[in-house]
Amino acid sequence: MTVTPNGIGELLRKSRERTGLTREDQAAAIGEATGEWCSPDTVKNWETEKRVPRRPSLQGIADAYGLPVDQVAEAVARSRQYRREHGTEDRVNRRKFIGTGVAAAAGAVVLPGIAQARVGIESALTPSGDGDLAYLEAAFERHRGGYRGRSPDRVLAEMLADLDLLQDVLNRPHPARARADLARTAAGITGLVAIVQHDRGDQRSAFQWFATAERAARESSDQRMLAWVLARHAMVPLNYGAPEAAARIAERARFEAGDGPTAAGALAAAVTARALAASGDSDGASRAVDDVRTLAERLDGAESADTWFGYPEQKHFVHLSQAYTLLGDSSNAYSAQEEALRLTDSPSVMTRALLAMDTAACLRVEGDHAGASAMAVGVWERLPSGYREGLIRSRASLLHEKLDGRARNELGEVLADS
Repeated sequence: MTVTPNGIGELLRKSRERTGLTREDQAAAIGEATGEWCSPDTVKNWETEKRVPRRPSLQGIADAYGLPVDQVAEAVARSRQYRREHGTEDRVNRRKFIGTGVAAAAGAVVLPGIAQARVGIESALTPSGDGDLAYLEAAFERHRGGYRGRSPDRVLAEMLADLDLLQDVLNRPHPARARADLARTAAGITGLVAIVQHDRGDQRSAFQWFATAERAARESSDQRMLAWVLARHAMVPLNYGAPEAAARIAERARFEAGDGPTAAGALAAAVTARALAASGDSDGASRAVDDVRTLAERLDGAESADTWFGYPEQKHFVHLSQAYTLLGDSSNAYSAQEEALRLTDSPSVMTRALLAMDTAACLRVEGDHAGASAMAVGVWERLPSGYREGLIRSRASLLHEKLDGRARNELGEVLADS
């Protein structure tokens, strides 16, 4: 197979040769970076593009070669596109050539298309890509575990290879049942990307990824997945100044979730409570708070798991903190914050920062603008740079708008300087 111009084979070969490493040396470096054994033949197959890297992850390959992961991912995508555009024709021509040669040697008459017919029947009898489907399902399970102390940018970088594989697998034919399962997995993975883009503050990208996730969920006919995608989608307008739009999307999520106790239904009720509180509908928000409390008490198993797909007790109190804060109920808000912090793992940088911003907002409601500003400034100054955009900035900016005097100026200066 011809190596793709500026593709992954050319990139890896030139990078290896530039460092003076043999394929054996490079294979050892990859094994050390990924924790998985890699053979020199694997490196050769990548360089000649007999195979395009999927596993180890592109992040591990990038580390082993000393390259940016974005550059590796771009080269892989270029090679896959080249293979799609040129590989099929090459394989068909090769089959024709082999078929003709064998027939001539045996003195047989060549029947046009007969070899291709057999190949087509064989491929239909043996569904292809089962390993990739299983891998993607496992990837969804792995990625939905949350940040675990990682920054949003790092999480996205680690998902790049799986997104590339997902695109490749979606373009293959599958039996109806396998296609439905694949669509469900696609909805989950693209929904996770949308969550990270939301947290990074890229609202447009988040909306686009959620639209893709919703389309995949509808294709899968999995109502639970659809309800989860919609509930998560509602958080984008909720957290970026459009609570009425959030309430409408959350209402759709609650409809799809039905009356049973599901994580999606509980999340949709929590988003509804926050959206109505932000819109000034205190009675509606209070009713939604009662709904989410009732649903949360009935969750168990995977529905209450501490993942982006579940609704754990910790997440429940984080949402209650924000709902009570928006309602101006500082007493209940403080209580929810204490429970959420008690249940929050120490690496959860974003969650702890958001809860502290809620506490600052409660201080502002109680009239302590100086205390509110001091707490928000302290949180902001301790934040790693990777967390200073997106959701936390949005929450801090909202507080800044409601402060006055010196307190407002102090927080404004800190936000403007970073």
